[in-house]
Amino acid sequence: MSPFRASPGFTEHWRNFDLSLADGVATVTLSRPDRLNALTFDTYADLRDLLAELPHRGDARVLVLTGRGRGFCSGGDVEEIIGELQDMTSAELLEFTRMTGAVVKALRESPLPVIAAVNGIAAGAGSVLALASDFRLLARSATFAFLFTRVGLAGADMGSAYLLPRLVGLAHATELLMLGDSIDAERAERIGLANRVVDDAELGEAAAALARRLAEGPWSAYSATKVLLTRELDMDLGSAVELEAITQALLMTGEDHREFHRAWSAGRSPKWTGK
Repeated sequence: MSPFRASPGFTEHWRNFDLSLADGVATVTLSRPDRLNALTFDTYADLRDLLAELPHRGDARVLVLTGRGRGFCSGGDVEEIIGELQDMTSAELLEFTRMTGAVVKALRESPLPVIAAVNGIAAGAGSVLALASDFRLLARSATFAFLFTRVGLAGADMGSAYLLPRLVGLAHATELLMLGDSIDAERAERIGLANRVVDDAELGEAAAALARRLAEGPWSAYSATKVLLTRELDMDLGSAVELEAITQALLMTGEDHREFHRAWSAGRSPKWTGK
């Protein structure tokens, strides 16, 4: 991660979710279980700011995003957000919608792989948080619902109309974003919205195992892969091939690539340093 840090220190306490850091894994747990972890203005702002901090901390190589209780995230809080929006000016509304979009951009542009461990309902903005993650592990009881049209807004929100067709295809994305119907975990896996579905009791360990694998592996290579996947979505083939050639040439000078060759020659497993 970047060694260049500004003079202010890192945030030690986040009021609007729980953050734990251990062995290279940062875990954000949305913690309003009585409201199915519905988002507030402050939650959005904290997520945006945390995602900006994490790559510079040096102690996080993977991010796990999950929810406490029966839900992953039920979207924006009807009372604390939607009610308040009724009295805002156009300029204030645009500030809000740009802030929510900034969270999605930060998830996609973060060099850390992001795992969404979806432990229940993922609705509205909650479904987009999972969509913007790199891996989506679903409990068997989990559901997705892109609810925006059901509250009288465009189904295209927070980048969903950009991301979802690229993941599940235009036909499925049109159905999900236009109708706003709920789908279960099995269908989510079938259309490509979920990487894996596990029994509810196994979700925590499945997410932890994947996070450990990413944190203990050649994380500079994982990070470069994520960046290239994101940047190449809208490139022509020639530009993509050139960007990959430059990236590979740089990584070939890295310590992890040299360590692979040393380990292979010695018949042992590599000891990755992410350098």
